Amino acid sequence: MSKVVRPRRSVLYMPGANTRALEKARTLPADALIFDLEDAVAPDAKEAARANVVAAARSRSYGRREIAIRCNGLATPWGKADVAAIATSGADAVLVPKVESAADVANVVALLDAAGAPSTMAVWAMMETPKGVLRADEIAGAHPRLMLFVMGTNDLVKDMRARHTPMRLPLVTALGLGMLAARAHGLTILDGVYNDIQDAEGFRAICQQGLEMGFDGKTLIHPSQVEPCNEVFAPSAAELEMAGKIVAAFAAAQAAGKGVATVDGRMIENLHVEQAERALALAAAIKELQAAI
Repeated sequence: MSKVVRPRRSVLYMPGANTRALEKARTLPADALIFDLEDAVAPDAKEAARANVVAAARSRSYGRREIAIRCNGLATPWGKADVAAIATSGADAVLVPKVESAADVANVVALLDAAGAPSTMAVWAMMETPKGVLRADEIAGAHPRLMLFVMGTNDLVKDMRARHTPMRLPLVTALGLGMLAARAHGLTILDGVYNDIQDAEGFRAICQQGLEMGFDGKTLIHPSQVEPCNEVFAPSAAELEMAGKIVAAFAAAQAAGKGVATVDGRMIENLHVEQAERALALAAAIKELQAAI
């Protein structure tokens, strides 16, 4: 059966201390935006950045783009105040850095509830430490507010003492564990950032790899990455044509009392229909989102 699908192909970080960047984000074709209070903000600018992103979220001037705000860690001097401010900002989600246990999720949820966050506000979790990845299953099932994993590949590479490589072989285990836990609990999962904004060919290759691994989309650090990312993570015209054939053929087979169908020489079963319906639903959701930007 098809269900509502929300496009999260391109999810762009915007530094919370940069008001011009927050304003520019209103014109960018990203599916979602992360207003960042953590890595992109110097300590002496944290409180001003918090005021900036709350005002931006409250402005409701980003169309139908999904808005998440990344707070500082709860152990920092700013984390709890960040979450309290985000709770009533009108943002769709709070993105929590370095989540390492179900208790970390529960603590954020308790802060949101205490600050009067609406029930619709989601928690997104950064999976960016070895301990967090090894507890991915526990974290993914921690609370109904938790809706999405973001793989923090830069921090993982640092903590693992690994290297960034074109095929990301050092990260395959961590990416796979995050993916399996997310899918086991019905979460969305986003791939990590690509650091070299000048390397368009390398970026596209990593997007393709992420798509093939099963990621719903990718977090981005520069506006120039948005359009190629959107292209890779959207169903292609050929995929949509085949999806339409599969759905129609299976419906005809069922009407004839059959449990399987054949399309272009391929045997089609329920699982193929589910994949086809999701591709069609995603394409429709992308079209609707783009029309509203």
